[in-house]
Amino acid sequence: MNQLCIRSSLRTISVLVVHLLIHFCGGQSRLVSSPQPVVAKVGDDVILPCHLEPAVDVATKTLEWTRPDLDPRYVYVQRSSQDYEDMKNPSYKGRTSLFIDELKRGNISLKLSNVKLADEGKYRCYIPDRNEESFIDLVVGAFSSPGISLAGTDESSSGVVLQCESKGWYPEPEVLWLDGEGNVLSAGPTEKVRGPDDFYTVSSSVTVDKRHGHRFTCRVQQNNINQTRETHIHVPDDFFKVESRSSATTVGLAVSLAVSIMLSLLLLLLLCKKNMSKRNQMDEVESEDQNETKQTGRIQAAASSFSSSVLPVSIKRFHEEKRRRMEAERLNNDLETTKQELEGKLTKTTNQLQKEKQEVETLNIELNCKKEELEGNQTTINELHEEKKKRQEEVTTLKNQLIKLEGKLTKTNNELQEEKKKRQEEVERLKKQLQDEQQSGKERGQTQEGARGNEEGAGKKPTSSPEPSVKD
Repeated sequence: MNQLCIRSSLRTISVLVVHLLIHFCGGQSRLVSSPQPVVAKVGDDVILPCHLEPAVDVATKTLEWTRPDLDPRYVYVQRSSQDYEDMKNPSYKGRTSLFIDELKRGNISLKLSNVKLADEGKYRCYIPDRNEESFIDLVVGAFSSPGISLAGTDESSSGVVLQCESKGWYPEPEVLWLDGEGNVLSAGPTEKVRGPDDFYTVSSSVTVDKRHGHRFTCRVQQNNINQTRETHIHVPDDFFKVESRSSATTVGLAVSLAVSIMLSLLLLLLLCKKNMSKRNQMDEVESEDQNETKQTGRIQAAASSFSSSVLPVSIKRFHEEKRRRMEAERLNNDLETTKQELEGKLTKTTNQLQKEKQEVETLNIELNCKKEELEGNQTTINELHEEKKKRQEEVTTLKNQLIKLEGKLTKTNNELQEEKKKRQEEVERLKKQLQDEQQSGKERGQTQEGARGNEEGAGKKPTSSPEPSVKD
């Protein structure tokens, strides 16, 4: 009966010891990774998180990172603390690595360098010896800041046409135009071109006027990779006035040009008539000269002796006067021609000056716009610096919190170790107590057997005062 009780006690203590050891020696570790997709930019480095929780040293274990959709599927393989580069997929050779110093803490996160568009997909973190696995999605994107330029004017509405373009996006983004109050403007359809490198170039144009204000924003965004880039431009109020004046000036110049052409045609007709009349006069003069010459010959033949000293002088003076008249007419014609040429050059120069004036005004406006754009870019840079400073402060705060958590974890581990030690001592005490009880039970059994032997040696005397012997 005593032996049955002892065996039952041993079973109870053994079950208790097993449960205590299971409770305080820890349960099975499991692989943990990011539940959200990891977003990376083309050309950057990215870390795919994966670690054992609770931490277990895996420095000498076989570790695998794979992509099930590839052949070969291996992205990284480590066996016996060695990196098996030959087993990797060719597109990942020289671009994947682990944090060797972190393996003893159960951290098997993968670092992927120089990210490419083809790297996008589902990755598997796997420890064959423990049959533990975890999956994580990588989303790859590309983005850049847009640029705004003045594309021209809309004469029908006296508005300004703005053009926005941004290159090097993936996946395909969308373009929005906003006014100074953040309201979305109605713009034309977005032009999207996909290049041979799979990157997208997008462009969009919008017509704005004074009703929309003076500050406008072109925003390019991609929601899948949670990326937004925008650029601002300020259109001065003078630009709209200059454009309206330039339109009126253009109409005035067109009317003036038409009037000038008509006047030129009339002037040409008058000059043609004048030249024809001069030619007729010259013909008449020549015919009169011929008649006079004939008459002079007859007079000379009739009175050669009388006119030999007086008539040649009169004829000479007549021819000189005739020559002077012809030279005066020729000079007059030359002056008219020169006048016309000068008027044409003056008109051409005036038009050229008007055109250059308009170009100078346009350049001044573009310079003002560029100045505003640079000021906006400077503001964006300052905002980025402030954002960077805030992020650094957040990182510092997170580091401090991590240090505190590590301290608490260390303290908790120490408390668990102490509790484990106490439980083990309690188990040892119970074992010792059980052994003492077993020993005392054996001794009581031997004493009873010795007492029975003494009774048998003394003979059977039921009436020989058994009670005093019991008292002894």
